[in-house]
Amino acid sequence: MDRRAFLRAGAVGAGGLGLAVAIQGCGAPALDAPPGVPFAPNPWLRVLPDGSVRIVGDRAEMGQGITTGYAVLIGEELDVDPSTIRYEFAPAHEAYYNRAVMIAQMTGGSTGMTGAWQPVRAAAATARAMLVAAAARRWGVDPATCETADGAVRHPPSGRVLGYGALATAAAAEPPPERVTLKPPARWRWIGKEGVRRIDAAAHARGASVFGLDARPKDALVAVIARPPVVAGGSVVSFDASKALRVPGVKHVVQVSSGVAVVADTTWAALEGRKALQVTFDDGPMAGFSTAAQLEAYRALLASGEARVLRRDGDARAAVAGAARRVSAQYEVPYLAHATMEPMNATARVTADRCDVWAPTQLQDARVVFRGGARRTAARVAGLSKEQVFVHTMHLGGGFGRRAEVDFVVDAVETAKATGAAVQVVWTREDDMRHDWYRPAAVAGFEAGLGPDGLPVGCIARVVSASIFDKLLPGWVPDWVALRANPPGGEGGGLHASTVEGIVERRHAFGAFELGLVLAPPTVPIGWWRSVGHSGNAFFLESFVDELAHAAGQDPLAYRLALLARQAPHVAVLTLVAERSGWGSPPPPGRARGVAVHESFGSVVAQVAEVSLEGGRPRVHRVTVAADCGLAVLPDAVRAQMESSVLYGLSAALAGEITIERGRVRQSNFHDYAPLRMAEAPVVDVHLVPGGDTPSGAGEPGLPPIAPAVANALFALTGQRLRRLPLRLEGVA
Repeated sequence: MDRRAFLRAGAVGAGGLGLAVAIQGCGAPALDAPPGVPFAPNPWLRVLPDGSVRIVGDRAEMGQGITTGYAVLIGEELDVDPSTIRYEFAPAHEAYYNRAVMIAQMTGGSTGMTGAWQPVRAAAATARAMLVAAAARRWGVDPATCETADGAVRHPPSGRVLGYGALATAAAAEPPPERVTLKPPARWRWIGKEGVRRIDAAAHARGASVFGLDARPKDALVAVIARPPVVAGGSVVSFDASKALRVPGVKHVVQVSSGVAVVADTTWAALEGRKALQVTFDDGPMAGFSTAAQLEAYRALLASGEARVLRRDGDARAAVAGAARRVSAQYEVPYLAHATMEPMNATARVTADRCDVWAPTQLQDARVVFRGGARRTAARVAGLSKEQVFVHTMHLGGGFGRRAEVDFVVDAVETAKATGAAVQVVWTREDDMRHDWYRPAAVAGFEAGLGPDGLPVGCIARVVSASIFDKLLPGWVPDWVALRANPPGGEGGGLHASTVEGIVERRHAFGAFELGLVLAPPTVPIGWWRSVGHSGNAFFLESFVDELAHAAGQDPLAYRLALLARQAPHVAVLTLVAERSGWGSPPPPGRARGVAVHESFGSVVAQVAEVSLEGGRPRVHRVTVAADCGLAVLPDAVRAQMESSVLYGLSAALAGEITIERGRVRQSNFHDYAPLRMAEAPVVDVHLVPGGDTPSGAGEPGLPPIAPAVANALFALTGQRLRRLPLRLEGVA
């Protein structure tokens, strides 16, 4: 492949080879570097004089294993054991924009491996070629007679060997090759292989990994913020800081945009100071808001029949009206919190000409969308240029999309600027639960007409929800949204395509099909939640498919195979999950099975849930997963992602719900927003469809099928068709 258009290389100070990859033509400026170090963009690979290899990677690590994934890609092409490679988080800069998902330096959209697959390997292959060229020049031999292995260049005819460290300085002077050849799969030692160990596991086990809450400089103070009790739109009317300032350790009480910050020597002192603070809030426009009233409004919007058509294949209305049998159903999903195990936090130091931010963030920088990401947001708040802001990315104690927001960064920078001190702002669990950017609530309606064979001849779908893209700049439509939002026959969805993702691209043979969106006005703060629109839309779609199978009197799995007969990946995962779950055999006494399949982020996942009732409540005993994620670079990590998606999705399916009364979120902690406990966790049996030339998404695709799989199993067990999440059987509180 011709890499000249996007490969660049340069020398590392003190002797060494620095290499990076950029996609030219995107307007990314050169990345500033330490003195004497040409700093090139995404990602940055260093081979140092001591022979060690370092990655300066653009992705955040939140447990998904991206650090090990990068090490495997680089180690494979560079012939270096991945376990010896070290990963450093990249600074915030346009050069690191993740164009696989959008124009931002962001970790999200299950694009970690998909975005890195080609450029990271190319960077390492180019470095390998330059090291070989340097060794060949020193030995006076043809580079074609040299080879690499175990961090060294070898010349088999003469038996000479030079380690990469000894060649690093000379290699930096070599011109990068016009073309590089990536290793073929037959020569892979680590890509796609079982048993590759996480390069961060030992540090995590020792407690040496630095998360956001660990990143406080020694001289930093700690702050907590007294926030308005309403979920959004509240403001400070007045406050009296006298009692708070008398609490030992409290140093400052300052007003910031989100409330009143109490700043102290320790977290405990800050919390005690907040308790003593006397503050009056104005509830603002949310004073009378309730989710119950909003749900009724959504139902009325759905019943109105009005919608913007986003996809139209044939005349679905005529097909449904002319069918002898018609099936209709309405479904609902609530707001959901992210509930990351590490609550929101960020640390900032602001001086006259510099701002440093230490943050566990998924979004280091963005040009215009997402409110500018951490760097540009901090620059705006601090009154500095973006070049004067330095974002230090920490390990994330869970992200799920929540840390793609920047509110916690704003808190830290505003408080640091107001006090003149380095300040770490810490959110309590209650702060986090009641001031999240929630997964949107939605209502959906489906109607289908069945032909003589029980298969649909037409289907009409409607979704009512607010759009998370309302918080972006109007008119900004990234390619990946436009492709899904503007299919043939539709009116186009623009920024709001994520509201119907998973339905708008549906693969089922529904005959004529029409999808409409009723865009509700935004009220509650909403944002990305693991698998985004797929999390609710898979429940809608796969629950309705199950209802069609029941109305047709057909086996639910066989029915899906008939609807998806032309979709090879779907057939493959359904066939595999049926085999591994024992679908055709009777389940254990008192149990039933349900199935669902869904495509998202380039991957297809099928799941079979085996459920029973314990004390009248659903209990999930086993979930069998079959996933086609393309090439699994790290099979263990992909299986772990599937397992975590199932457990996170089960928490939401069985108990997750944010309710609001008088503008106030009723839930506050894990006692009333309950995650799945260890004793409730099912066996999760994951099977990967082999093959694929490139990786596709793995971090989120395992979540969407779990709610409908469990709901469908509960129908098989009880005869109750549950059309609302969380799943609650009649007669059970």
